[in-house]
Amino acid sequence: MARPPASRGLPAGITLMAWLGWAMVLLIADQFTKVLIMGYYPLGASTPVTSFFNLVRVHNTGAAFSFLASAGGWQRWLFTGIGVAAVLLILWLLKTHAGQKLFAFAMASILGGALGNVIDRVLYGYVVDFLDFHWKNWHFPAFNVADSAITVGAACLILDELLRVRHGR
Repeated sequence: MARPPASRGLPAGITLMAWLGWAMVLLIADQFTKVLIMGYYPLGASTPVTSFFNLVRVHNTGAAFSFLASAGGWQRWLFTGIGVAAVLLILWLLKTHAGQKLFAFAMASILGGALGNVIDRVLYGYVVDFLDFHWKNWHFPAFNVADSAITVGAACLILDELLRVRHGR
């Protein structure tokens, strides 16, 4: 999966700083919203916003969809380590591919989200989730700004790969 060097235009260092800036915006938004939720909502509290959306304070000791949430505590450090490894890989990918806009946007979005959730795990031992979408009695697992950034980044990675393959033909 060789990628061409950085695109014409701004030098790679300036482009890299822009992507790191985007990751920082996402990280700040994530941490700010979590601080608000923790300051105003006790654990388990919920406020209906619409007929399909609530604000709620939930602590997730597991990974996505609470995977391994009841594993006994060791998963905190496993997921923290995975997050740190992902951050290091993403920093390297951003440095080497900063000129590829969609790919770098995806990586920077995932970076901001991963850092937000790693910070939670280190500080609290869990990730603070608060966005609760539901339909009747079915609730999608609660999530946060970091999770949203990671999801958007992953979707953009898929799109980037589809476009790359399509242009390669």
